[in-house]
Amino acid sequence: MTASSRRRAWLAAAGVLALMQPVTAADYDFMPRGGRTLLLEMVRAAPDAADLRAIVQSRRSEAEWREFVATRAKGLNDTQLATLAAYLAVNMPLPEAAAKASNLASALPPDGRELAWNQCQFCHSLFSSYLMQDREAQAWRNMFQSPFHRELKMTPQEREEFSRYSAINMPMKIDDVPQDLRF
Repeated sequence: MTASSRRRAWLAAAGVLALMQPVTAADYDFMPRGGRTLLLEMVRAAPDAADLRAIVQSRRSEAEWREFVATRAKGLNDTQLATLAAYLAVNMPLPEAAAKASNLASALPPDGRELAWNQCQFCHSLFSSYLMQDREAQAWRNMFQSPFHRELKMTPQEREEFSRYSAINMPMKIDDVPQDLRF
């Protein structure tokens, strides 16, 4: 390859990169909120809500968490209540060191929306391979048995969080997904 052709190739690559826009958290605001986000909103919004530190040190079943959040999280619909209860059942109590963190909000595990956004779209279309899938939690768990999904750097707890969030919140309506993220 000559110096001139290398320079043209480099300029073409630079042009493509210049057209790409950085992806930010706001780019996935169209997706249903995950449990971490819903938990922080609940704690901040309700003056009578239990203290976050008490919540992260508690262990309850998913049904018990559902009852707990239903009395404290005002304005959440059934899907959001189910998402928050599943998140708490999978992720609480936090390990002792995390529960004692000075910035407790940053010590919370990622929720299903964050995991999907950060894990799925590197290999395939977020739209057709994830957002439009209608599966029960076990079917999402089974997906992690395929050879290429087994290699994802996710803990068993993260895989369970992803599976429950996905079963509750997917599929999305096509019109709710931004046009540029379809297919």
